[in-house]
Amino acid sequence: MTSTETPAGAGLAARKPAPVRRHKYSRAERKLRRTGWLMITPALLHLALWTAIPVVATFALGFTNYNVFSPPQWVGLQNYVEIVQDPVFRKATWNTIVYTFWTVPVSMAIALVIAVALNQGLRFQKWYRTAFFLPQVTATVAIAMVWLWIFNPQQGLLNAFLGLFGIPGQAWLADPDWALWSVILVGAWQGIGIKMLIYIAALQNIDGSLYEAASVDGASTVRKFFAITVPMLKPATFFVLVISIINAFQVFDQIYVLTNGGPANATTMMTYEVYRSAFEEFRMGMASAQSVVLFIFLLFMTLVGRRATREDH
Repeated sequence: MTSTETPAGAGLAARKPAPVRRHKYSRAERKLRRTGWLMITPALLHLALWTAIPVVATFALGFTNYNVFSPPQWVGLQNYVEIVQDPVFRKATWNTIVYTFWTVPVSMAIALVIAVALNQGLRFQKWYRTAFFLPQVTATVAIAMVWLWIFNPQQGLLNAFLGLFGIPGQAWLADPDWALWSVILVGAWQGIGIKMLIYIAALQNIDGSLYEAASVDGASTVRKFFAITVPMLKPATFFVLVISIINAFQVFDQIYVLTNGGPANATTMMTYEVYRSAFEEFRMGMASAQSVVLFIFLLFMTLVGRRATREDH
C-alpha cells in the first residue's frame, strides 16, 4: 500500500456525522419552562382525576360484576355477551342510530341555510341570531317541559294547530309509532343554534373575491353556493358533524323528561340504558360495559364522518 492510498473504510469514517448536541437551555428558559409546567399542573391533575382515571376504571369494570355494595367480581366477557343478547339494548342502539341519522343532517342543513341567510346583512340580524341560539343555552329540562305542553294530547299547542286544518291530533309521546319522531323533532330543533353560529363564523372567513370572480364568470347564486360556499365550509362541516354525532349519541335529558324511555322502549337510548343499569339496577359493571360499547360507536361514527368530509387530495 502506497502512502497515497487510504485504508478501506477510512472514507466512511471520515464522513461519519458528528454527534448531535442537545440544546442547553439558559437559566431564563429553564425558569420559563418550570413556570409553564406549574401553570398547567392543575389542569393536568383535573384531567387525570376526573377523566383519565374514570375512563380506565370504566374499561376495567366492564369485565366485572359490580353492584357498589360489594367488591367487583371478575366475569370476563359475560357483560358484553349479555349486551349482545339483550333485546332492550339492541332496541336502544337502533333508536340511537335512527335519532342520530335524522337529527344531525336535518339540523345541519337548516343551520346552514339560516347561517347563509343571516350572513347577507338582513335587518335585525342580531335579534335573529339570539332567537335561534337561545335554545342552545337554555336548560334541556326546561325545554323538555315546554315540549311536553306542546305535545300534550288534550291541551297541547301542536294538536290545537292541527285542529285548525281538520287534522286529528295524536298522543305524540304515548304512541310508539310517534314517540321517537317527536323526540327527533325536539333534538333537531334544539341543535340548530350552535351549528348556525359555527357556520356564520366560517362564512365570514371566506374571501369575498371568490364570489366576485364567480359573478364575473356568470355563475348563479346556486352555483356559487355549491362551488364556493360548500367546499370552503368543509372544515367547519366536519367539526359540526363530529360534535353533532357526539351530542346525539349522548342524548339523555330530554328522553328522561319527555318519555322516560317509553312507551314500550320506543324511545330508549344507549345513554338511558347506561343510566338504568347503573342507578336503577345498580349493575355498575354492566353500565361500564355499555359505556364502552357507546364509546366504540362514537369512535366509529367519528371516523366515518371524517372520511365523508375529508379534503380531496
